[in-house]
Amino acid sequence: MTAATAIPGYVTGTWTIDSVHSDVTFVVRHLGVSKVRGRFDAVTGTIVTGEEPAQSSVTATIEAASIDTNNEQRDGHVRSAEFLDVEQYENLTFSSTAVRLDGENVQIDGDLTLHGVTKSVTLSGELGGFAEGPQGTVLGVSAATTVSRSEFGVGAGIPAAVVGDKVTIELNIEALLGS
Repeated sequence: MTAATAIPGYVTGTWTIDSVHSDVTFVVRHLGVSKVRGRFDAVTGTIVTGEEPAQSSVTATIEAASIDTNNEQRDGHVRSAEFLDVEQYENLTFSSTAVRLDGENVQIDGDLTLHGVTKSVTLSGELGGFAEGPQGTVLGVSAATTVSRSEFGVGAGIPAAVVGDKVTIELNIEALLGS
């Protein structure tokens, strides 16, 4: 039995991220005592499921200016040159280099480009599965990674005691087959 046939309902094909049913969120420490959460509202991308899961790939683009922390003043500050600098760096991008499955767990290695800097990261998560929905065949996957904002040059002048250096990024993605 191949890895693909061991995954219930496994479907090969090219999938388009459904931004209405997907979210990209993050959490970062503030003043070392609490956590601030936010999200990016604009995510697009493609998932290709290969004959074997290891032959699969993911590409995604997140519009940096779509950040929403539920506070307009803070959002403006994070969009500024002091943090994301959305005027110069419009998008965050991810392109996978390897996909590994262990049961329902998935590891997606790839290159994350943020603030003009590209670093290798691993997204760890789970394959939610495949289903038929009103819009067609749907794939679900969730994953997370933690990055160092300073390694990407984000908020370089902001001490980690004010805004933590470690940022956890979480993705909950639904994608539509052949759309």
